[in-house]
Amino acid sequence: MRGTSPLRFDTGRLCLDLVATRAGRPEEERLHSPERLAEWLYGSGLVPRGPAAGPRPAVDEGWLAGFRALRAAVFRVVTAEVAGERPAAADVAELNATALAAPPAPRAVADEGGTLVRALAAPPEPAGLLAAVARDAVALLTDPLARTQLRRCEGESCSLVYLDTSRGRRRRWCSSEICGNRERVARHRRRSTLTTSQG
Repeated sequence: MRGTSPLRFDTGRLCLDLVATRAGRPEEERLHSPERLAEWLYGSGLVPRGPAAGPRPAVDEGWLAGFRALRAAVFRVVTAEVAGERPAAADVAELNATALAAPPAPRAVADEGGTLVRALAAPPEPAGLLAAVARDAVALLTDPLARTQLRRCEGESCSLVYLDTSRGRRRRWCSSEICGNRERVARHRRRSTLTTSQG
């Protein structure tokens, strides 16, 4: 299915934001084109925006395949972690191998107004960008506290995994505005239907 839903950047981690590009029930592919991947790279902050930030990355189908493959491995490892299961050794090995490349080096440059903004020291290459996401996944999955904060959204039509950093760890939805609101509307409809049928 071709993705029409907006990209999400509210899971609490870069690697989980990548996983969120294929989520929902039924699953929807949100990285359906190189252009969409470029949009994700900018939205996630992996590649800085703006004239001072440097040239636009030359995203193509090869980049898309690489990010989808990493997303699948991260999804499987995170899903195993949320379920309290041991992740597949092959998936962990894929994360480790992808994390070996050097992520793009940042640098500070002045924009037109003289304000310092972030840019990349060299044009972004897929291996370095993939390494940044894989390193985030390794950091998340090897941090005992962060692992306890992993949650799957309880929304009826959502399968997002997010980091619950709320007080008391009581967050139920990936987004109160999206899934939380849907649940409240559904609850209201159920009550209204019940009241009508009893009346």
